[in-house]
Parts: sequence; C-alpha cells; structure tokens
Amino acid sequence: MEIKKGIAVSPGIAIAKALVIDAEDYRIPRRSILASAKVGEVKKVREAFRKAVAELEKTDSQSLAESKIKDIFAVHLRFLRDRSLRKKITDLVYNDLLTAEYAVSTTLRDIANHFASVQDAYISERAADIYDIEKRLLKHLLGKKREDAEHISYEVVVIAHELSPTQTASFDRSFIKGFATDAGGRTSHTAIVARSLGIPAVVGLENVTSNVNPAAMVIIDGNRGVVVIDPDAATLKQYEEYAIEFVRLEHELDSLRDLDAITRDGVEIKLLGNIEFPSEAEMIIDKGGHGIGLYRTEFLYLNSETEPTEKDHYDAYSQVVKTLGNMPVIIRTMDLGADKYTQSRRFVREPNPFLGLRSIRFCLQNLMMFKTQLRAILRASVLGDLRIMFPLVSSLHELRQAKMILRDVMEDLDEDSIAYNADVPIGIMIETPSAALTANILATESDFFSIGTNDLIQYTLAVDRGNERVSTLYSGADPAVLQLLRSVIHDASKARISVSLCGEMASEPEYVMMLLGLGFRTFSLATPMIPEIKKLVRSVTIESCNALARKVLGMNSEREVTNYIRNAAIKVLPEVF
Repeated sequence: MEIKKGIAVSPGIAIAKALVIDAEDYRIPRRSILASAKVGEVKKVREAFRKAVAELEKTDSQSLAESKIKDIFAVHLRFLRDRSLRKKITDLVYNDLLTAEYAVSTTLRDIANHFASVQDAYISERAADIYDIEKRLLKHLLGKKREDAEHISYEVVVIAHELSPTQTASFDRSFIKGFATDAGGRTSHTAIVARSLGIPAVVGLENVTSNVNPAAMVIIDGNRGVVVIDPDAATLKQYEEYAIEFVRLEHELDSLRDLDAITRDGVEIKLLGNIEFPSEAEMIIDKGGHGIGLYRTEFLYLNSETEPTEKDHYDAYSQVVKTLGNMPVIIRTMDLGADKYTQSRRFVREPNPFLGLRSIRFCLQNLMMFKTQLRAILRASVLGDLRIMFPLVSSLHELRQAKMILRDVMEDLDEDSIAYNADVPIGIMIETPSAALTANILATESDFFSIGTNDLIQYTLAVDRGNERVSTLYSGADPAVLQLLRSVIHDASKARISVSLCGEMASEPEYVMMLLGLGFRTFSLATPMIPEIKKLVRSVTIESCNALARKVLGMNSEREVTNYIRNAAIKVLPEVF
C-alpha cells in the first residue's frame, strides 16, 4: 500500500481500478513488464516505427513541394529508418523489461538532450526534430490508451499526468468515478470542471502516474487530497465506510433544498450556481440554488472541431433560460485564451498565455466570433432574466469597446426586426488588480460586478494557479487579496450596484464567514457545493461574521488568516470538515 498527498480539488470518495492514461507531451513514467510480455512489446515498437515511416512517406508524396519542408521530413525519415536507434529501444524493452512507450521516450529524450547541449547551432536545433519523432511514435503506441477513457464500460478511476478541461468534461460519470493527476492546481480549469460535474479529484501529485500500475486498486479521497494505491483490507474497509458516510451527509444537506439561505439574524444571502453546459442548469434547481451566477460559454468552442454558429449559441442559452424560469442567468462571454483554445492548432502559441490574448482581449480582436455570440445572447434575453458579463476587463477603455460592439449588434437586430431586451443588464468580472483598483471608475458604466477570485488571486500574488510547484503560494487568505476585495465591495456599494463573489473561494466553507463579514451577500459557486454553503450560512450571524472579518483584516500573514477562519468554520459546522 502506498499513500500519496496532493491537492484536493473536488470532494467525494472514489474506489475503483486504475485506468492510466499516458500523454504525448510529457516524460512517460518508467513501468516494468513481465518477461512473458517482452516479445509483444518489441513488436509494438517495430509496428510504431513502420507506421511512422509510412505516415511520413505518404505526407511527403502528397503535398510537400516546399524544399525546406521536404528536407525536414527527410531528416525524420533517416532517424526512423536507423536500425541502430531501433535496436537501442528494443534492447531496453527486451533486456530491461520496460514498456515500449518508456523505451521510446527515454531513448529519444536522451538523444534530444545531447543535441541541445552541443554548441553548434545547426546540431542543437535538431533536438526539436527528435521531440517531434518521439511524439509521432508515441501517438501510434498510445493511441488506443487515449481512447480508453472515452469508451470505457466499467468503473475506473483515471490516473494521468494532466487532463484538459475538455477531456474531463467528456468523461462518462457512470464509469469514471474519479481522477488523480501529476500536475494541476486547485483553481485550474480542469479542477473547476471536476467540481461542477461532481467527480472526486486530487491533483498536483507530481508522480502518481509512475506509481500506479494499470488495473491497480486505487482510492481517491477528494476531501483530504489523498490517493491510496493498492490499499490493504483495513484501509479499504475504512474508506468504504467513509464513502457511505459522505453520501449520507450529502443527502442530509440536500434536505435544505427548499429552505432559504438566511443567517440566524435574518440576513438573506443569494447562492447562485456556476455551469459549463445547459444540462447542468437543472442541478441548480435540485440543489436549491437561486439562479446562475456564471455560465461559462467557452465549452461551445472547446467541444467541437468547428466554430459554433449563432444557432448553436442560441439553442444553448435559450435552453438554460427556460429551465431557470424567472431566476437570473448571467452569461459570461467567451473566456478563450490562456489554457483554453488559443494554445491549440488554430492560433499562434504565446510564450506567456495568461498574460496574453485571452478573455475580453480575445473577443475584441475576433469581432465576428464575438458578434455571433452577442447576437445569440441578445435574442435569448427576451426569454427570461438574462444578463451579460464581460470577463477579465482591466480598464474602462475595454469595457467601453465591448459595450460599443454590443450596441452595434443591437442595431443589426433592429434592422432585422429581431426582438431583444434593450435594457439587458451588463456587468463585468473584476479579475485583475487594475480593475479592482479602478472599480470606482468601472462602476459608473457597469450594472453589476462579479469578482473572479481565481484570476484575481493569481494576478495579485503573481502565482500561476495551475502550477502545482507554487500552489502553496496561492491563497485567497492573503492580506493583499483581502484588501482588494474590501476595496471593490466599498466602491460597488458607493455606486449602488450589486457585487457577487464568483470564484472557488465561494465554494470553500472556511472562507464563507469572512466573506459575509466583508460584505458579500451574493455568491456564485460550484453547484454541488450549494447545500453545504447554505447550511453554513444558516448556522451563523452577520454580527459574528463582521467581527471575524475585522479581526482578520488586522492580521499580517496568510497563514494566520487561514488558521483563524478555518478554526472558526470548524466550530460552526464540524461535520463538513
């Protein structure tokens, strides 16, 4: 039995056999094979080389008229036809009893590293060719494994180096009970999707893929951030009992569905849900939510090979608005870029994408896409209480540009005699320090604010929120973050516009009392967490929360704040922790 500690990102307990998914873009973990399997693994190597050569020869003969490109492919073919290279790989498999994937990866990475260290520019540049050859071979070796998660027909937990939000969203929850990854952080988009879908998950484990053999029994504890590999009988029984208790608590919390989120001293709090897909809207009603505070629309783009049409947009939005009835539905315009979409083959890669062309910046440079989405949103606005929210606005100029484009779309709809709500509320997400520090100015031209703490923390503390190596530095309890939150609430109140907290902080029970004390009365959170947060709200008074907030605002360190607010929350609701 082996126990590994990572970052808990989605609550719940999953117990099942492991499905280990390898990827092309990272070092394949070292795994051993049985002596009886070595002949089959050697055949896999030879077959991968054969397919890679045939693939290149076909490409070369079809369309490569450019001489430089032909030269590059000629270099690749020479490597792939090199018998000594192939023998070096097959010897590793045959003599050291290693998997075909590992033998290919480690051999080619060693060659690439050697080339990269050579002073001669021409030779050092050949390292890129070797990495390309490695990916080509691994594609043929791992192709079937990548498809396994999509076509699985029995219960498993997925073990991977990293999962994209799209991969996670495509999981069949009937069979994929949880996942654990080497990489990732608590507020990565993959983690957010896992929470939205209710899949137990632990990330940031660094080398879990190297420690788990395919089909090994694995326990994923998404509450404590623990992964147990090959548990003994006592541990397995303990976790089976723990899983039953967790389900019991969930049912108990679901009994709060029809009760309001009102504090003990009578202050009403609005709890809105975050969704990715139209099908999730029903869950908000089931969990007793008061509407949708964040409809992430980028999955219309990420889940398709083609750009969504205006009809695709309209169908998705209208379905959600109709499901929610008279409840508010806040649609965030496409938040593409960073780790979503612009790093794919369609757009030029950026050296620092989180500081690059993303969110509202992307929209303003891709006007046809932006206008198509806005047309659909406006058309759906007549169906219910729909509101528009622009992401990652960092200046008044960006907000005015976005609103000007929205007015242009309104004029187009007028010319086409298409109905829409001309008074549709327009808000922005406060996600950058520049927006937080100029909230008093932005409030003059906004109908509402939603503070996106995931990015606000990232940019304030200069910590990549998806990087497990610096995850300990990422915290909403940092005094700098708290000062910005208090400042935005003050400016929104002064301008008489509403402000909600939209970010993973809203889903974490330990933060709720502090946030209530800072002045938040609306939270937009992961839908499965609504009952838990509702119970906490109903267990406290605003007076006690105000006192807690005053106390932590005088503290000097993140650790001091974290310990204080967590201890306070445990006293109020020990069963949640």
